[in-house]
Amino acid sequence: MKLADETYLSEAEYFARELQSPVRNEYVAGQVYAMTGASLRHNIIAGNIYSALRQHLRGSPCRTFMADAKLRIAKMQSIYYPDVLVTCDPKHQCVGVADHVVDTPRLVVEVLSESTAGTDRREKLLAYKSLPSLLEYVLVSQDEALIEIHRRSGDIGWQIITLTPGDPVELSSVELLTDFPAIYEESGLAL
Repeated sequence: MKLADETYLSEAEYFARELQSPVRNEYVAGQVYAMTGASLRHNIIAGNIYSALRQHLRGSPCRTFMADAKLRIAKMQSIYYPDVLVTCDPKHQCVGVADHVVDTPRLVVEVLSESTAGTDRREKLLAYKSLPSLLEYVLVSQDEALIEIHRRSGDIGWQIITLTPGDPVELSSVELLTDFPAIYEESGLAL
């Protein structure tokens, strides 16, 4: 939802305002969009993914972030709040209180909702794929048991892998293999 009283903001103005804002806002080419609240199911699924990644990557040079970490895509003049992201950039191995932004993700995960699915599948898909560091973009449905992985595949571009219950969930960008039910555990969604 776009904030009605907004005119064009520079990225610096956005960051200054966002640090003081009681709500999270995404930034696209000078425009600011308020983020909608997530359902409890959305929260559980994102938490399951974050926990699996965090545990798997503990002790590695990669860091897992969720919800409040900003993802900056300079080429697209955009700043988003993905549900979960992983970066293996050495500059994020030791983070400080003033660190708020990642611009070199290896993996980005969005949990789809009715209000965000269109943006996640079009605008964010294009923006995220423009990042040279990104190897996988994962879309996880909260309305049905369905996971879609967009995976960079060398010279052939991007593959789309669709997973349903019974399929193993492989996130090759971080060498994680887990089972489908682990993603949806305690979400209330029948598998």
